[in-house]
Amino acid sequence: MNRRQGWPVTLGEGPVELRPLRLRDATALRDTRARNAEWLRPWEPTYPEMPLRSTGLSPYVAMIQAIRREARQGLSMPWSVYYENRFVGQLSVGGIVWGSARSAQVGYWIDSAHAGRGITPTAVALAVDHAFFKVGLHRIEANIRPENRASRRVATKLGFRDEGVRRRQLHIDGAWRDHICYALTAEEVPDGLLHRWRLGRASGTPPESDSGPGSPLGPQDPNGGGDPRHPASPSPGPN
Repeated sequence: MNRRQGWPVTLGEGPVELRPLRLRDATALRDTRARNAEWLRPWEPTYPEMPLRSTGLSPYVAMIQAIRREARQGLSMPWSVYYENRFVGQLSVGGIVWGSARSAQVGYWIDSAHAGRGITPTAVALAVDHAFFKVGLHRIEANIRPENRASRRVATKLGFRDEGVRRRQLHIDGAWRDHICYALTAEEVPDGLLHRWRLGRASGTPPESDSGPGSPLGPQDPNGGGDPRHPASPSPGPN
């Protein structure tokens, strides 16, 4: 598949929808992140020049423009997460490597007011299935701080493999932090990750599996950490 044909596209499952990140999301993005500053801070890549409490709109507009340029080049797929038609967070499949690797990293964050509803695993499953079966990627990683138990639960509930710790991988909350690498390949989910998640929920998977902030979401950074020039590069944080 042509690498530029995988985005923009809208994906959905029930009340959860992934919509391509657009300029009109800038205000909701700024307001939601400012309201969740304390919720997100322990998991966010450090942006000394652009704090989470930034009230200006122009940095978010510039960030969205940069991310969309990268997406048009086939290097990332950035989405806004909507729940019941309301903006509640971000998810990106970023750091896409083509050629013989065909790999990428997924990152996400969600508004604390909407945590615990199964939104994040549903969104991750939608994005991973699209990446594997429509775009043609082969491997997806999520790199998560060991302390971020909520985000780790999302990965394990969806069946991502724990591949060990990457020492001091990203500068998070003022220091270099270790991250656990979780990974999944297309062969491991022949029926799709969303199908696996549906089966898990039907058998009693608890909704609190997405009760935390997220996983570092780095649409600009191949290491999943986000570009320090941009204030809203997603990183697996509270889910």
